[in-house]
Amino acid sequence: MASGERAGRGAGGVALGVVASGSWSQRSGSLRLMSLLFLVLAVVVTVVAAVRSTWSPCGVSMLSSLTPLSERGRGHRWGATAAWFVAGAILGGAMLGAAAAGLAAVVGAAGLTGSLTLVLFGAAALVAAASDARVGGVRLPGHTRQVNELWFGRYRAWVYGGGFGWQIGVGLATFITTAAVYVVVVAAVVSGSPPAAFGLCVVFGLVRGLAVLAGRRLVDPAALASFHRRFDALAEPSRRATAAVLAVVGVTAVVAAGPEALLLLAVVGLAVLLAGVVRGFRGHAEQPSEPTSPSTAAAS
Repeated sequence: MASGERAGRGAGGVALGVVASGSWSQRSGSLRLMSLLFLVLAVVVTVVAAVRSTWSPCGVSMLSSLTPLSERGRGHRWGATAAWFVAGAILGGAMLGAAAAGLAAVVGAAGLTGSLTLVLFGAAALVAAASDARVGGVRLPGHTRQVNELWFGRYRAWVYGGGFGWQIGVGLATFITTAAVYVVVVAAVVSGSPPAAFGLCVVFGLVRGLAVLAGRRLVDPAALASFHRRFDALAEPSRRATAAVLAVVGVTAVVAAGPEALLLLAVVGLAVLLAGVVRGFRGHAEQPSEPTSPSTAAAS
C-alpha cells in the first residue's frame, strides 16, 4: 500500500510538473509575442515620426537650402554635403539613443512587465494622436527653435551639413512638428532594453537624415518651385495620416496588453475630451466682449 501511495504521489508530482512546465511555456511564448509586437509598433512610430518631421520649418528649410542648385551656387558638391548631413543626423540619433538607453536600463532593472510596457506605450501613442489630430484644440507643448541659416555663409560645407544633420537627428533640438517624436522617446525608455532604445533612436536619426535625398533632383529654380508646391500640398495629409497611425498603434498596444488595459483606453479618451472642453471654455471666456455702439448706448 505504501509503495502504491508513493507511486501515486510520484505520478501526481510528475503531472503537476508537466502542467507547470506547460503553463510557464505559454507565459514565455506570450511574453515573446508581446515583445515582438511592441518592437514592430515602436519601429512603425519611429519611422512615421521621422517622415512627418520633414514638414517642420527646419525640414522645409533643408529641402530649400541643401539642394544641388544651392550647393552649386556656394561652390560645393551636393553629394558630399548631403553625406555629412546624413552622418550628422545618425550621430544626433545616436546621442539621443545613448540618453534613452541609460533610462531604459533603469526601467529594465525595475522589471517592467510586458503588458505594462504596452500600456504605457499605447497611452503615449493615443495622447500623441489626439494632439496631432487637434482633438478639442489640445496640443502637447513643444518649441519652435530652427537651425541657424547664417551657418551657410560662415562655415565649410561639412560643418553646416553635419551640424544641421545633428540638430535634426537628435529630434528635440529644433521645431517639433509631431507629438510622435515624444512617443519615440517613450518607446525607447519603456522598452527596458538599452540596445533597443539606442537602435530606435538611431533609426529615427537615419530616416530624418535621408530626407535630404528628396531634393537630389532640384537642379534649377523651376524644379525647386514645382517640388515645394507638391510638398506643401502634402503637409495636411501627412498630419492626418500620422495621427491615424498613432491612433491605430495606441489602440493595438492597449488591447494587446489585456482586458484590464481597456480601462486605460477609456480614461485617456475621457481625459482628452475633458481637456478639449476646458480649452473651449477658456477660449470663450477670453474672447473680448463686443463694444456697445453709440446708438445702442443712447437708446438704452
